[in-house]
Amino acid sequence: MPATVIHDDPPAISAQFTDGSSCTVRIRDSKNPALARELLLGLADLVKPHGDLDSTGSVQGYTTAIRHLCDKLAELGFTGTAAELTRGRLSEHWLGTAHPANEQKARAMLLRLDDIHSVLKPDVRGLVAGRSYSAHLRDKKPLPPYSEGEWARLTEACQRIVKLDFGRFKDAMAAAGRGRDPYEGGWSVDNVRWAMATWGPIEAAPVVSWRRDHPSGLSVNSFPYQAVKDTEVLFPNTGTIIAYRVLLGIYSGIVPDGLADLGLGDVDWAGDTTVLLDYVKGRTAPESLVLSRRASRLLQQWLEHSAPSRRFAPPDLKDKLWVRHTFPLPTRWTARTEDSMVLIRWARGAGLLDDQGRPLQIHRHRIRTTHGAMRDRRTWRGSRRSTIDPNRSPLVEGDHYLTLGTEAQREMVDDVIADAQMDMLRRAQPPVVLTDESMATLVRDYPEQVAALNLTDEVLTELLSGQRDVFSASCADQLSGLHGPKGKPCPARPWVCLACPLALFTPRHLPNLMRLRAFFSAMWQEMTSAEFMAVFGFYSQRLDSILTPGVHFSAESLARAAAQVADTDEELPLRAEERTVR
Repeated sequence: MPATVIHDDPPAISAQFTDGSSCTVRIRDSKNPALARELLLGLADLVKPHGDLDSTGSVQGYTTAIRHLCDKLAELGFTGTAAELTRGRLSEHWLGTAHPANEQKARAMLLRLDDIHSVLKPDVRGLVAGRSYSAHLRDKKPLPPYSEGEWARLTEACQRIVKLDFGRFKDAMAAAGRGRDPYEGGWSVDNVRWAMATWGPIEAAPVVSWRRDHPSGLSVNSFPYQAVKDTEVLFPNTGTIIAYRVLLGIYSGIVPDGLADLGLGDVDWAGDTTVLLDYVKGRTAPESLVLSRRASRLLQQWLEHSAPSRRFAPPDLKDKLWVRHTFPLPTRWTARTEDSMVLIRWARGAGLLDDQGRPLQIHRHRIRTTHGAMRDRRTWRGSRRSTIDPNRSPLVEGDHYLTLGTEAQREMVDDVIADAQMDMLRRAQPPVVLTDESMATLVRDYPEQVAALNLTDEVLTELLSGQRDVFSASCADQLSGLHGPKGKPCPARPWVCLACPLALFTPRHLPNLMRLRAFFSAMWQEMTSAEFMAVFGFYSQRLDSILTPGVHFSAESLARAAAQVADTDEELPLRAEERTVR
């Protein structure tokens, strides 16, 4: 029978377990008995048959966590109820706790209490459902990727479960289409399916639950229906949702907290098969991802699979992507994330093993890590197309198939090599900076550049007057084809001019150069150091050399130029994908 809370002084919880044992645990001498009573309500819902706790020791462990939370919060000056909890007070307590197990148990009880009675403030609910503050969890090393064998087994298990459950769902919906009201048409599988699809899982539960006065008149031995089994065919259970969510993570690589919080409003269909998914990455900011074709198909299938559930769910859960109906009784609707014990039982039920033959541990963040690792490896070693003949190594195939055979092919490769070498030489040349906008100064200080670029007096005049200005410099010849087809306007991005020998930097370009510096600073905050150096590293270093005070321009002129910078993306000619979060 369910655990019950005894509202005495002191409060207590009484529970009876499946092995026939029972216990009654009191919270004595608590410094906050009101909060202790509320936490006991959450604990009661964690005990079987509602939850997973099924022993005296486990219940006593949670009551220890109740005493710890109430007493420590009281020492910090908080003696109110759960509705009065603040994000700051809970953070202060959990950041200073040395007992990670108590924190985990307190989070579980608060979540269950809020799931039943909706007492927590929205920001507190987000904190409680978020990451642990425990020191041992903060200091853990990043989880390594799954091996290729583990990854393949996990993918295959999810695909198998999704395919099987969706097939049963389609058959059940077809049966519901053939059925009618069982009170009028009699008791058959099709009619029961009709009742479940028409009335919903809670209202139709008596139809598939035997009792002595059941209208079918069947005995308990011949009664063919089971409440849990018959309901979960039409309304996906937690195990089915885990398979869908893990498989979507495998296909897309979206962070687990982003997947868990998805709603219908985050799914933007761009055509019949393409999906733009908006999600929130907890440590950074909102992000978007165009899903692959198989991820889009999986998401579309889940929306069809969950449509009956969403039709009967409460209004506040209809827009949640992972809404579900839970058993055992009393039944309820929820969209919360599964805890670690549920994932462990799901993996064992699916028969998943690691490479050592032990039960596979399902870590959602490890799925994202493995997705990235497999994507990087797939370009050569992990791809089935990396070898034309599987009996040969990539080195042998490279020698056999990729050796240049004709003179024209060798000339083309030589041209590519020469272009790359010329690009390296151009990058090594110092930038052409003119501190005084004067043609005489340019001809005097940079005779080599004038000669190399074949600058006529007319071109020099246009350079100095601003007629040949691009965003960050003056360009000696935009049709030269250094960064695009010859005879066409240069397609290079604004920062590429910093490495171009055709660029001339003068004082009037300083505000735009300062805007580029602000853009680099914003990108440095958003990208890893390795990514930034690979994309913008050279240009940032070149810009620093141009804008070093006293080298080309005075500190006063640089300060005046910096004062004109508003530090927004609208100041630069950026593409949509190049914009920052400033």
